[in-house]
Amino acid sequence: MKKEYWLERWRQEEIGFHQSEVNPYLRQYWRELKVEPEKQVLVPLCGKSRDMIWLREQNLSVLGVELSPLAVEAFFKENAYSPRHTTVGKFDRWDADGIRILCGDFFDLEKDDLAEVGAVYDRASLVALPPETRCAYANHLLRILPPAIPILLVTFDYPESEMSGPPFAVSTREVEALYGKHVDIRLLAKLDVLAENPHFQQRGISRLQESIFLLTTLTDKPIR
Repeated sequence: MKKEYWLERWRQEEIGFHQSEVNPYLRQYWRELKVEPEKQVLVPLCGKSRDMIWLREQNLSVLGVELSPLAVEAFFKENAYSPRHTTVGKFDRWDADGIRILCGDFFDLEKDDLAEVGAVYDRASLVALPPETRCAYANHLLRILPPAIPILLVTFDYPESEMSGPPFAVSTREVEALYGKHVDIRLLAKLDVLAENPHFQQRGISRLQESIFLLTTLTDKPIR
């Protein structure tokens, strides 16, 4: 799945993955990360998520990363911000009221970009990526994060033969395979959510689960 796919989805406004309300799992489980006030939270592949507004309201600063400039522009416009726009390295940087979004390719991020990050929130990033990209994504994220960083991860799981993503099915076993050597993994909840998602039923899905994980990066197993 190439970059152009996601850029085109935003151009055509085919953004069914966007949630107009704050994610309920974020509200319910964020306290499990025990993030200190004023820390910076990374939101990869952030789109125009209102979750960033909620995080900012918790007295946290936010660092989003998004490929589509249309998504970035929409976020600031729809939330009545007047951002400062600069270019830093390979990214267009937008800043307003403690929220910064880097517009560009996630894989261009470097350690210096995340030097102030104290936590990560991944609701729609890992599940947006096809299987052949997820390993590279997880390795790159862990390579550039500071040590001992908590990650709140939300995944979908369903019979892969019944639907092709995105969002893609990511099982607990795959989370363990992707992250297990480099993070502590705690499963906070696994919920059957097919009844609350009729659009998945319309696509022929017979089982749909959402899992919420708390991952904590280790300090003694650097990734090269």
